[in-house]
Amino acid sequence: MSDSSFRAHRRHVLQAAAAMAALGTLPRAQAQSDKILIGYWPIASGLPLYAGLERGIFKEAGLNVEGVKFQSAQQVAEAMITGRIHGSANGTASAVLALAEITSPGLFKIICSNPSNHKLVLDQFVVPIDSTIKSIAELKGKRVGSGPGIQNVTLTKLILEKNGVTDARVVELPIGQHVPSLAAGQLDAVYTLEPTGTAGRLRGLTRVLENGVISKYILGNADAPWFGGSASVTSTFLKEQPDLARRYVAAYARAVDFVRKNPTQVRQHLDGFTSIDPSLVNEVPLAGFTLYNEFTESDLGYFQKFFDVFTERKIFSRPVPVKPLIYTA
Repeated sequence: MSDSSFRAHRRHVLQAAAAMAALGTLPRAQAQSDKILIGYWPIASGLPLYAGLERGIFKEAGLNVEGVKFQSAQQVAEAMITGRIHGSANGTASAVLALAEITSPGLFKIICSNPSNHKLVLDQFVVPIDSTIKSIAELKGKRVGSGPGIQNVTLTKLILEKNGVTDARVVELPIGQHVPSLAAGQLDAVYTLEPTGTAGRLRGLTRVLENGVISKYILGNADAPWFGGSASVTSTFLKEQPDLARRYVAAYARAVDFVRKNPTQVRQHLDGFTSIDPSLVNEVPLAGFTLYNEFTESDLGYFQKFFDVFTERKIFSRPVPVKPLIYTA
């Protein structure tokens, strides 16, 4: 989705929400006082939500939590803006949340983010198994796929530019189509997210050209944490139901702790909540997680540098400071 189309779509959502509110028909999540609705995009980094639901962590805390599946991070953000959900799970694109914050100032607070780099593998460039391409710099004039949404498209173009590639044809596709498109010869490479690289490798169809590309080319340090996705709660939820919101945040932190301590056990939940093939769940790299009270000044600096890229590219209409977006107990 281009910047202009995203803004047009966002205006349409806000206009529809305003009309519904005027008619008194806006379906607000807060109307269901005992149920907490959390939007998620069905990818691996949403594991804390999946584990919290499947392992009874939320129930043990006396919480009635329900995961609401969406097809994109944009849809999750729009549902937060219109009050239909109480927050987002990990994996929801941080830049999309920032765009929602610009549209609706004070919309949310981040309770956990998922960092990645060349060690905590999430982002990558992948090519067909028989490709002769050995570096991103060799993608000049090639057909390069991108994941869906403004964050993925922008990052794809930036990484290509950092490698001197300004004439590649960038094609936005759902991540599930990346391996088939490479195997069919429709694309020369893709910027994608795991488990794409793992799935293609195990099927003998693709190979990873380079992992951890955001940290290396956008943040300037291969070891830097890229906080590409974030879990959040809406400020309305925090204001209108403070006790319930605090208990949810605490339970989510316990779910994160469970995922960290039991990586083998939690992998089974990828099968139930994502489209990842059951045969791949033991191979897919697991995301890292940084809770709201674990961010260091260095972390916040790299998070801010990531947001600043979108300001410089005029995707953000104004700078978005990261620190005020982090939840405080």
